Amino acid sequence: MITYEWLYLLAGAFFAGWSILSLRDRRIGNAAFWGVLAASFFLGSHVSDFVNGVLVLALVTIAGAGGIKRSAPATTTLAERVGDAERFGNRLFYPALIVPVTAVAGTLLYNYTPFGETGLFEPRRETLLLFGIGVLVALAAATVWLRPPLLAPAEEGRRLLDSIGWAAILPQMLAALGAVFALAGVGEIIGALAGGAIPEGSVLLTVVVFALGMVLFTMIMGNAFAAFPVMVAAIGIPLLVEEYGGNPAVIGAVGMLAGFCGTLMTPMAANFNIVPAALLELNDQNAVIRQQIGTALPLLACNIVIIYVGAFLLWN
Repeated sequence: MITYEWLYLLAGAFFAGWSILSLRDRRIGNAAFWGVLAASFFLGSHVSDFVNGVLVLALVTIAGAGGIKRSAPATTTLAERVGDAERFGNRLFYPALIVPVTAVAGTLLYNYTPFGETGLFEPRRETLLLFGIGVLVALAAATVWLRPPLLAPAEEGRRLLDSIGWAAILPQMLAALGAVFALAGVGEIIGALAGGAIPEGSVLLTVVVFALGMVLFTMIMGNAFAAFPVMVAAIGIPLLVEEYGGNPAVIGAVGMLAGFCGTLMTPMAANFNIVPAALLELNDQNAVIRQQIGTALPLLACNIVIIYVGAFLLWN
C-alpha cells in the first residue's frame, strides 16, 4: 500500500537534493535550511514532538539570521530558452497539465471503478498521493520531451525556491499555528461569543459570520489553512453543521475559498503577495494586494451565496 509516508519521503528527497546542490555551491545557509526541512520530512513521523519543535526552531533561526540567499545556478542558456519558446509555444505548458489530470482522473478511477478494490493507496489519501505521482510523471515527460541538462530540473527548482526563500514554507507553519490555536480552545471561545451575538435560527447570518471570520483570521494569520481549524471549531461544526444541519462538504470546501479571499488582501500572506512584488521589483510592496481587492470582495460575496444555497437550501 502506498501511504502518506511515501509522499513525505518524496518531498524530503527533493529538499535534500536542493540542500546538496546548495552545499556544492558553498551556500551554507541555504544548504542548512533545506537540509533541516528535508530532515523534518524524513524523520517527522518517527521522532518526538520535542524534536520536531527543535527542527522548526532551527528553520526559524536560519531564516531569521538571513541565511537564505538567492541563487542563479547554470541550467539552460537564455538562447536555448528562447529557442524552445519559439519552437514549442504554448505546448510547453502540457507537462504542467499532467499533474491535475493525474490527480483528478486517478481519483475518479480509484473511487468509482474496481481499481479501488486493490487497496493500492492509503484510504482518503489517494488524491494527494496521485498528485505526487502526477508531479513525477510530468517531470519525466518534460525531461524526455525537452531533453534539458540532467540537473536542470533540480537546479531550476532550487533557483525558484531560493528566490522565494523562507516564505515557501509559510503555509505549513501557519497551518500548524492554526492547529495549535484550535487545541488551545480559541475556537470554542470565538464560538461562544458568536453564539451569543447571532440570533437563534439565523442561518444566513451565521454563514456570513463564518465566512467573514475565515477572511479576518486569514488576514491576521496569513493563510486560510491556519484560520480553518479555528473557525470550523467555533462556528462551522457546532452551528452550521450540528445545529442547522448544513452540508459539511460544502461548508468546509467553500469556507476555505472564503478564507482565500482574505489571502488576497493581506501582507501576512507574504509568499503570495509580498514575494511576487519583490521578484517583480515593484516600487510598492502592496501593489499585488491593491490589484486583488477588487476580485476578493465580489468573490467573497459569491462564496457566501454558495454556502447558503449549496449547504442549506439545496441540502435540506
